[in-house]
Amino acid sequence: VQLVESGGGLVHIGGSLRLSCAASGGTFGSYTMAWFRQGPGKEREFVSAIAWSEYSATDYVDSVKGRGTISRDNAKNTVDLQMNSLKPEDTAVYYCAATPVRSWSTRQAMNSYHYWGQGTQVTVSS
Repeated sequence: VQLVESGGGLVHIGGSLRLSCAASGGTFGSYTMAWFRQGPGKEREFVSAIAWSEYSATDYVDSVKGRGTISRDNAKNTVDLQMNSLKPEDTAVYYCAATPVRSWSTRQAMNSYHYWGQGTQVTVSS
């Protein structure tokens, strides 16, 4: 499975971005998809996840709740993360991840994910 992120860039405080991840080479609808991020000098952290098609669940890290929306389009093999009201602390490289393992309880753990994209930089600045 190959994952390619897009949509990152430089945005002002309070602005919005829509990150997209295009997947190829697998059965997309059966995968749990997630976004992680790694800020400067920080560990990589969970941001959001969306379960495989039949389960229909989403999850967000507390710092993103109310500002982020994850969605998937199984026809296009894409997963998007809409981020609003961006803050400087949202500055990070954002990574898309995928796993075929249907275990929603482990959705926030990095080692649950088999496939990773290369990342896309998001910089929030005044």
